[in-house]
Amino acid sequence: MESIKEASEQYLDSLTSMALALWPDNEANELRREFKELITSEKNKVLLYFMHAKPIAFIHISVRSDYVEGSHNSPTGFIEGVYVEPEYRKKGISKKLIEVGERWLRTKDCTQIGSDIELSNNTSYQFHKSVGFKEVNRLIAFIKNIDEA
Repeated sequence: MESIKEASEQYLDSLTSMALALWPDNEANELRREFKELITSEKNKVLLYFMHAKPIAFIHISVRSDYVEGSHNSPTGFIEGVYVEPEYRKKGISKKLIEVGERWLRTKDCTQIGSDIELSNNTSYQFHKSVGFKEVNRLIAFIKNIDEA
């Protein structure tokens, strides 16, 4: 049996574990603390996808008032992250999570939803195209260390 539910404190451990798989450079306790705040936020929605009562995917969607690349209106919804356990990928789970997230965003007066990916992440690029996103720009961020004198 499959279902989608809002994340709650009951599922913080599972959510944190999946988030670490998505963002491995983060620290577990900090991610857990961040999600604990997000699940009660009016401008954020974290949804979990359950398969046989076990959370196997999540999406974090936010409402942004700042400019979102390619958007025409404010506020704009934004996919902050979406993750599906590897063995459940390519089964339409992310698309279902996005659809539920879009319904929530409409209640927040959003008419568009944005997202971004790493330039080298072809898998995520293909996913976004397959669920109806159109590419509006490509960004590359730079950083330079300043030698200490």
